[in-house]
Amino acid sequence: MQHYLEFPHGAMRRKDREITERAEIEEIISSAKIMHLALADRDVPFLVPLHFAFDGQAIYFHSARDGAKIEMLKRNNLVCFEISDHSGVVESRLACDFETVHRTVIGLGRAHFVEDDAEKVRALDLIVAQFTEKKFTYPPNRLDATMVVRIDIDSVKGKKHLWGAPVE
Repeated sequence: MQHYLEFPHGAMRRKDREITERAEIEEIISSAKIMHLALADRDVPFLVPLHFAFDGQAIYFHSARDGAKIEMLKRNNLVCFEISDHSGVVESRLACDFETVHRTVIGLGRAHFVEDDAEKVRALDLIVAQFTEKKFTYPPNRLDATMVVRIDIDSVKGKKHLWGAPVE
């Protein structure tokens, strides 16, 4: 994560909504349960929602060993991810004046297939911990059938609006 807060698509237009603190960006990533992962293959975009976990350095998700996203990642491992936290809508008398209370993180990174069993188990434990405090073991045949993907984050930016303000 050499350029953690730099983003190649230019500066954020609404500077008043930009999140510049790495700790807040990491808190958004850590607290969310769903990530939207964008891939590109042969000039065709592909977007998929995933359960994931963040270990403070990288993002992990799991998948079957076959399927569209795995085949696409084999050809092009550059990814874009989006993680959002929404907590309400502020209504208005005018349709164009409605506001959404939200925090959003968008990042770019490179996906890598995890082959090391110890890293796979650690990643799966992190993902499972998003949903339960129970501890599990993974039978070797199930572990072999599961693909774990690590996204090494290259750049990320965050945005928030009305976060922490009372919603009427």
